This record gives sequence, C-alpha cells and structure tokens, in this order.
Amino acid sequence: MSFLKEAEFWVAVAFVLFLGVLAYFQVFKKLLDALDQRSARIRQELEEARLLREEAQTLLAESKRKQHAAEADAAEIIAGARAEADRMAAEAKSRMDEFLARRTKMAEAKIAQAEEQAVADVRAAAADAAVAAAERILTENVKGKVADDLVRKGIEDLKTGLN
Repeated sequence: MSFLKEAEFWVAVAFVLFLGVLAYFQVFKKLLDALDQRSARIRQELEEARLLREEAQTLLAESKRKQHAAEADAAEIIAGARAEADRMAAEAKSRMDEFLARRTKMAEAKIAQAEEQAVADVRAAAADAAVAAAERILTENVKGKVADDLVRKGIEDLKTGLN
C-alpha cells in the first residue's frame, strides 16, 4: 500500500470528501438555483428592455407623426396668413383707389364750382358795368318825356315780372 503514502492519493481523497460534503449540504442545488434565478432575472430584464424598446419606438413614431402634422399645420397657417395678407393688401389698394377717385371727383367738382362762380362773378361785374354805363349814357342823353316813358315802361315790366 504504497499509494497511501503518496500525496496525490490524499489530495484525491480530500477532493472526493469535499465533493461529498458539498453534495450533503446541497451546495450544487443551491448553486444551480442561484444560476437559474440569475438567468431568469436576466431574461426578465431582457424582456423589459425589449418592451421599453418597443415603447420607445412607438413614442418615436408618434412624435414623428406629430412633428409632421405640426409642420403641415404650420405650412397651412403660413399659407393662410399669406393669403390673408394678399387679400388685405388688395383690399387696402382698392380702398385707396376708391379714396383717390372720390378725392379727385371732389376736387373736380370744386374746380367746376369755382369756374362757375368766377363766370358768374365776371357776368355780374359785366352786367353792373353795363348798367352803370347805360345809366350814365341815359342820364346824360335822355331827358324829359322820353325819360319818363322809359321809367314807366321799366316799372310795368317789373310788375309783370314779379307777378
């Protein structure tokens, strides 16, 4: 029994006894249970990560859709604002044209009225001058019975004109 003296033999026996003690205290089962629990936890974390990734992709798709919708709304608002600005500019130009036409018409009416007034003033001045000249000529040249006849005829004409 020389193999009992060798160290390798005793190391092997100690190793077998160590494995037996581990088996007796169910260390292998606990080790496998711990590995199974860790595996299950990792599997659960991977599943949660997959769900979070799907949720993030859904949120990303939704935010991209909202962004596109917002861009479309903004483009629509800008187009509407441009159309409204063009409409307002056309309306302002139309009002300005109407205002200028009214002002021009009023100015032309005032000019026509001033011309009529000037013509009337010139006629009145001419009539006054003619009456004054006629009066002076008549007073200097017409006397006596001819003057009395002319006055009577003027009074009769005036009476018929007033009636």
